[in-house]
Amino acid sequence: MTKVKSIYKTMEYGPAPESATAANEWLDKHNREFGLFIDGQWQAPQSAKYFDSINPANKKFLAKISEANKKDVDKAVKAARSALPKWVKIGAHARARYLYALARQIQKHSRLFAVLESLDNGKPIRETRDIDIPLVARHFYHHAGWAQLRDTELKEYKEVGVIAQIIPWNFPLLMMAWKIAPALAMGNTVVLKPAEFTSITALLFAEICEQIGLPHGVVNIITGAGESGAAMVNHPGVDKIAFTGSTDVGRIIRRATAGTGKKISLELGGKSPFIVFDDADIDSVVEGVVDAIWFNQGQVCCAGSRLLVQESIADRLYKK
Repeated sequence: MTKVKSIYKTMEYGPAPESATAANEWLDKHNREFGLFIDGQWQAPQSAKYFDSINPANKKFLAKISEANKKDVDKAVKAARSALPKWVKIGAHARARYLYALARQIQKHSRLFAVLESLDNGKPIRETRDIDIPLVARHFYHHAGWAQLRDTELKEYKEVGVIAQIIPWNFPLLMMAWKIAPALAMGNTVVLKPAEFTSITALLFAEICEQIGLPHGVVNIITGAGESGAAMVNHPGVDKIAFTGSTDVGRIIRRATAGTGKKISLELGGKSPFIVFDDADIDSVVEGVVDAIWFNQGQVCCAGSRLLVQESIADRLYKK
């Protein structure tokens, strides 16, 4: 009798035609070592510290990533502050053009992004290729459209200012798009820190910002762990903190920002209910329940971790 464990070890699940060659060539082109992207320039960290990014699927080394300290963060925030007046002044239509350009470059390099994301994060290539990266491009297109409407439909709103953005490792590039695209569309400048485990695609995005000629200081990408993020949260030049991550860290950020006047948005761990009524297609529900909790290995902020079922169909559903 075939054992699940033996299948797990021998069966090649979901083979894909993508090769890692282009991704490895890109990493080699950078000597597998990355600085910080501040004020439109690549800079060595003032801490002189680096940490390794590895492929979690096989533990192989991918690249050395800079660890930003308080001085690096201060430099990035000041660059964003300096860039803010001009970014606001060019107007929403001009900002929309930059967002459209970013979307097109993401599409152009979609295979490279997808493979790098899979190598760095460990998720299957068909998730990065078919879900994550296409959605990243769509979000930049979407918010480019909102930027075009900024001066007519959103006249009563104004930019917040310099936004510090801290994102997790489960959807690295997609989380980055959710943070950066709307902020730029509305006239803000940003300092973004990806998770220390999954920084590489954010650094490729920084390279694309260079390629399209995005004004210096509008987007700054710094890398590092908790201390780097804490320096961003506590910096007096930041107008808003946008954080996605654990509830515990969210509490720390809330305490740190209390009384400072900084705006804050927190997307933290939740207990998301999956609700089933008696008119549902039960077979589809079973499939949906499994997808809801196990998609992306369950590493999703809105994973369906509770099941609320109408009593009249409960036993039937549980059995299935």
